[in-house]
Amino acid sequence: MSRIQLPSDRIAAAHLDRRRNRELQRQDRIFNAKVRTIGIDKDALDHQVKEKRNNEEAEAKALKEYADDLIRSDRTACILEQRQKEDQRLLDEAIVRFRHQFQQPASRREFDLNDPELLKKQDGVRILSGLPGEDLASGDRTRRQREQLRDWFIQQQQELAQARELQKLEDQQYDRSRVALDNRALKLQRMEEDFKRATAIAVKEFNQALAAEVSERQERERRETEENNLVDVLNQLQGELLSENPQRVPGLRVRRDCYKGLTPQQLMHYTNYQQQQAEEKKRVRVRQQEEKLQQDRERLATARAALLQERRQARISKELRRALDNTNSQLAQIQRAQ
Repeated sequence: MSRIQLPSDRIAAAHLDRRRNRELQRQDRIFNAKVRTIGIDKDALDHQVKEKRNNEEAEAKALKEYADDLIRSDRTACILEQRQKEDQRLLDEAIVRFRHQFQQPASRREFDLNDPELLKKQDGVRILSGLPGEDLASGDRTRRQREQLRDWFIQQQQELAQARELQKLEDQQYDRSRVALDNRALKLQRMEEDFKRATAIAVKEFNQALAAEVSERQERERRETEENNLVDVLNQLQGELLSENPQRVPGLRVRRDCYKGLTPQQLMHYTNYQQQQAEEKKRVRVRQQEEKLQQDRERLATARAALLQERRQARISKELRRALDNTNSQLAQIQRAQ
């Protein structure tokens, strides 16, 4: 299967080839006595100087471009500021002209109350009733204005009452939604507490069962050990090795000066007994290994159950946080809507 060559690998290979060729050329210049006239690599130094000069020129060009951009930005900002000032000046002049043309003091409704020339105007001949220029409908107009003011006042009172009623309804709706959200939060909290309580009870029962099983196993091992030790002692006391009597006659002991060693039957019995002890130890060792493996499996099962319980608790906590976030977002939307 052919290896796929990436563009980055090709670029790296080309760069490595250029460095290798440059190094070979440098070695040719250095180790060639005809070309080498001084003790340094002049071409390499010239190349370094040229690269440094190019870098300096590039940096100077970049700085000049940056400075030009700053100057251009400053000029643009100054032009925009001048335009804004000019627009503001034109707007102020237009406002002044509008006020001078259409908002004279004499055109105000209450100018007759603040007219500085009122007394001068009252001096002179008074206009008699019914003469041309007299406002004969002033009373009717005043009555209509009062009625209109009264209607406006009544309408304002009605709008204010409607606004208060609407605000009251919105407050009631907000209170109901707040109570519903609080009840939901309490329900979620109770569910979480029930789940934690059930989890604690399950873990406690599991630990109690595991402790009882471990205690029972230890007690069984202790009894088996005691029984094995007792059997071993009885075998040693009643065996042929200590009695030295094939018929096991009580009270008969072999004289030291007459003892000639074990008989073939005794040796066979002793060998069989050693083999039985070795097999018994092997069985005990195998049983201990199996019990150790069982304990390891139980510990692994306990750890797996604890991990599953922790993941379940984390998932429930995440759901509760999501529900609480949704509740808070709903409350925030309700508050923003108000």
